[in-house]
Amino acid sequence: MPAGLPVLATQDDIARIAPAFARALSQEFDLAALAGRVCPVALQDGAVAIFALADYAAGDAVDEVERMVLRRGRRLAQPSRYVLPAPLLLSVARGQLTLEGLRDRRGVLADRHKSALAAGFCEIVTWGVRNGASDVHLNVHRERAESEIRYTICGRYVAPARFRHMPTATLMEMLAVAWMDVRGGNGAVFDPQLEQQGQLHIDVDGRPVMLRWASLAADKGPSVCLRLLRLDALPQDASLEKLGYLDNQIDMLNRARCGDGGAIVLAGVVGSGKSTTIATLMRSLPEGRKVITLEDPVEYVIGNALQNTIARNLDDSQATVFDAKLRTVKRSAMNDLLIGEIRDAETGRAFMDLASSGVNLYTTTHAASALMIPERLASDFIGVSRDFLATPGVLKLLVYQALLPRLCPHCALPIESLLEGDNSERWSAWMQRFSALYALPIKVLRVRNASGCPHCVNDDLPHLNGTSGRTVVAEMIEPGNDDILLRCIRSRDTIRLRRYLRGRRRAPFDSPDMEGKSALECAVYKAAAGIIDRREIESRFQSFAAIDQERERRREGGRQRSGMRVYAGGRRHPVRGEDARARRAGHGAMEEGVHA
Repeated sequence: MPAGLPVLATQDDIARIAPAFARALSQEFDLAALAGRVCPVALQDGAVAIFALADYAAGDAVDEVERMVLRRGRRLAQPSRYVLPAPLLLSVARGQLTLEGLRDRRGVLADRHKSALAAGFCEIVTWGVRNGASDVHLNVHRERAESEIRYTICGRYVAPARFRHMPTATLMEMLAVAWMDVRGGNGAVFDPQLEQQGQLHIDVDGRPVMLRWASLAADKGPSVCLRLLRLDALPQDASLEKLGYLDNQIDMLNRARCGDGGAIVLAGVVGSGKSTTIATLMRSLPEGRKVITLEDPVEYVIGNALQNTIARNLDDSQATVFDAKLRTVKRSAMNDLLIGEIRDAETGRAFMDLASSGVNLYTTTHAASALMIPERLASDFIGVSRDFLATPGVLKLLVYQALLPRLCPHCALPIESLLEGDNSERWSAWMQRFSALYALPIKVLRVRNASGCPHCVNDDLPHLNGTSGRTVVAEMIEPGNDDILLRCIRSRDTIRLRRYLRGRRRAPFDSPDMEGKSALECAVYKAAAGIIDRREIESRFQSFAAIDQERERRREGGRQRSGMRVYAGGRRHPVRGEDARARRAGHGAMEEGVHA
């Protein structure tokens, strides 16, 4: 680091400089290769300072930037250069720090009480970031002396002991102070009687974290959910394989990326890792392709993309901003476009406009399975035409993913350990049912060690003992030019479509070949491979007892269609005469279109 240059390590350090920071000037200077490494900024007295990474704060390059400032008739500040860490410099260059936000921050720093509340809020967020939380939940109970703070960690809604006794009055004050740093929010102050949303940015361990604020005016009191978005959290070596995708699933994703035109749609519930997967996929696009994103908001930095944040208010008053951005993007000669989420009529129209335009379109939506993605897009709320969805080439790949806890490889126990307790008979029947359903030997299965080991034990979150992060389980459908599949989408025949897709499975359940397999069956494979605890499958998808009953109903239907009626006790009698002919005719009508 160059000797003698002042260092600005946090947003609070920037808030304290005098004259005060006004705005970034990165868009006004052609910095070429220095972009992201050097950023000229305007101070409130009109002078210009240079914010730079340590390796670029001295030398010919930054000297030339200063000369550019002087040639434009601007005055250099004293001191003229400051050293910033990379995440903070990125926040400045992207305009995430504003004059108003820093002014509020200076007010908080000057007020000891507000400063203590702000520090408490940062402690809550910092604990969540360090423990891998996806969300922080601050639930105010107005009629109680204490309120609760919870986190979503590894998909579980947990209340750490250290935050269980938060005074309600303190939490309300803390939320009011935190709202002062919110940008793009609806309301000048925190209002517990209104639904509010916005964004705020803080630094945790020198790294930028964006908090997406969504407050619900519940009957008991406001409930604020903060989605934690680590802008630089996606490692440069992140890959679909490391996320948990299997080889033939990666092959399907790579096939879908080939050729121009059509859409890859990724679905899942909230917190299922959709944004991580889509960012990893976009990062892996080959050089020589122009990549643009439209996101609300940007969640991960995608270095090879021109990213655009489009923040829309609860009242959708920013719709014109999205439309204007979209019109410009269509003239930008891009090869690949990411629309963060298809969730309403506006983004539905954009999907229809772009999916058939020759551009590779990537997007996400909320749906319960890959099968339900066309239903979600064609819903009244989004309004994409079924005829359009059934056009060959429009839907290239439909993906549904979920995240399940990965077993700690160092301490996972054989499944027979469940037989050592008081419920051995119940567990034994449970194991036998699973083995019969999926033709898997019991001995290959493993379960979580609740005591953990030095590699995984967590005193604050003991329910995570025995786990090591999460892994993706996914299902994929390639509509492409499959006439039968597209006909089912057009006619909204999801039952026939499910039967058709089920018939495409070609490998046993302990095979990594996922052709025709559901996300649940992908999870079964990972249980057979000792990667996940089989008990997690039921809690996330469906009980195996219900699956057993469903299979029995299908077998019953098959026996009846074959001309046999089954009575109680298992006695079978042939269905004769007109009754049998009627059943065969009905079955033929049901199958028409699937086998055509």
